[in-house]
Amino acid sequence: MEQAQRLEALRRRIGEAAVQAGREAVAVRLIAVGKTFPAADIRAFYALGQRDFGENYIREWQLKAEALADCAGLLWHIIGHVQSNKSRPVAEGAHWLHTLDSAKLARRLSDQRPPQLPDLQVCIEINISGEAAKHGVAPEQMLPLAREVAQLPRLNLRGLMCVAEATDNHAALRAQFDAMRNLLAKLQTVAPQADTLSMGMSGDLETAIACGATMVRIGSALFGRRDDGASENG
Repeated sequence: MEQAQRLEALRRRIGEAAVQAGREAVAVRLIAVGKTFPAADIRAFYALGQRDFGENYIREWQLKAEALADCAGLLWHIIGHVQSNKSRPVAEGAHWLHTLDSAKLARRLSDQRPPQLPDLQVCIEINISGEAAKHGVAPEQMLPLAREVAQLPRLNLRGLMCVAEATDNHAALRAQFDAMRNLLAKLQTVAPQADTLSMGMSGDLETAIACGATMVRIGSALFGRRDDGASENG
């Protein structure tokens, strides 16, 4: 399928899921995840009007950002785990970080964000499935971390992100996504501006949207299968 057809089909799928959930299609933002795919593929989707792109690996993202520096209005979303010693490029060049998981990382990003840039938009990553192999904080750790992040300059705490369990069990997925929606309501007690739920990928976006996702991170449905076989967030 051609890239234009894939993008149109995905936008239609997102729109239909939103309508089914009683929501406006514009309430759900598509993050195109280009991990392992070349900058040329991202440029092609940019030419079709896509502006939000997600990347997992810092060095790969830096190379793509250099190659696509002429693409005005392109927004970079870092959706992979960021070690605190790799924070500077994120602070200096990203628009969004979806995977904030420690006060240490938050402080480094705050210190390193150039004052002439807009605030870095950040989401706290929640390990909503409780799987040992996944990054993110436990649900009960969210509010203490959020209180620290909310006090830091040059960071704007926008919401929460998760990678749900890889399962065909719809009830289990629904429970995890519903738990995220409840956590966002709690987050809003310390960060009233928080309006973002980054959740849902190619295989579960309908369930995520039904549970309130405002951003879905889509790789394979847009770019095709990856050689590494990994998920879009890992």
